Amino acid sequence: MAEHGAHITTASVDDQPSIFEVVAQDSLMTAVRPALHHVVKVLAESNPARYGFLWKWFDEIFTLLDLLLQQHYLSKTSASFSENFYGLKRIVMGDTHKLQRLASAGLPKKQLWKSVIFLVLLPYLKVKLEKLISSLREEDEYSIHPPTSRWKRFYRAFLAAYPFVNMAWEGWFLVQQLRYILGKAQHHSPLLSLAGVRLGRLTVQDIQALEHKPAEASMMQQPAGSVGEKIKSALKQAVGGAASCLSTGLSTCVFFLQFLEWWYSSGNEETIKSLTALPTPPPPVHLDYNSDSPLLPQMKTVCPLCRKNRMNDTVLATSGYVFCYRCVFNYVRSHRACPITGYPTQVQHLIKLYSPEN
Repeated sequence: MAEHGAHITTASVDDQPSIFEVVAQDSLMTAVRPALHHVVKVLAESNPARYGFLWKWFDEIFTLLDLLLQQHYLSKTSASFSENFYGLKRIVMGDTHKLQRLASAGLPKKQLWKSVIFLVLLPYLKVKLEKLISSLREEDEYSIHPPTSRWKRFYRAFLAAYPFVNMAWEGWFLVQQLRYILGKAQHHSPLLSLAGVRLGRLTVQDIQALEHKPAEASMMQQPAGSVGEKIKSALKQAVGGAASCLSTGLSTCVFFLQFLEWWYSSGNEETIKSLTALPTPPPPVHLDYNSDSPLLPQMKTVCPLCRKNRMNDTVLATSGYVFCYRCVFNYVRSHRACPITGYPTQVQHLIKLYSPEN
């Protein structure tokens, strides 16, 4: 029993990493996204005009930077950023111990792009799907679609099926990790198997090759001949330099980002609310019937968006302005900001107003 348990904490004969190492490297990039997301949120709240686009396009910007980072590491070290951080590498399935490529040679193109898809594209699609599910739940809760709508019946069935699909997806990963712990599988994640690779530790030869590779690359550089080759070489150097700067900065900040993840955890939620609360918006300017404003209507009963008498009055909690429910719901869902103040806003900040007459 003790010998079997030793497999969990020590490497096997072929340098297979322990479950703790592979789970730690998986959680590293998982911690980076929410930490950066909170940083961008604070920036957008402090200056919506300057940093609002970072909040609006955060998923796309993060995916682009992640693509640049992971492609650089996979082609230079045969590992993702987090795997290289923990001294691991990706080994092509079928390679024997004697014929294994050095980590400095990078992954073959087929395994490299499969790895990029599973490391970068799949998490992006998963995030977008979860946001779509959240949006559909909000629409269902606020009854945006008519009760007899065929579309409503379809997305209600989709919402009902999604938790079971997600549970099956997570269960697949859990079963694979259990098989890895028990020594019945070479992969802790099904995605590694689909990419045709497995994880192993860096050897002494790998480390020496990685240390000498930058020096050899600078010595072997030759002046490009044609203009096209010069442009291609310059672009390649620029992309490589950007990826190197990004990886160096991320390596330096990784512990700080993990601290941010803890800081913004649910246990510190009340503290964060008090420290990063939105500034109190100024009260609406008093307007008489002869004044003109590009933002606010003259009549107090008119919606600032549709310029008609308000229907189903709804106040935006982040700013205090009142709109038609349908107008402000569609605007906030599309722009994630208050139409008047520009403060970052979510659909959850909409509050319906009910008068005694209603």
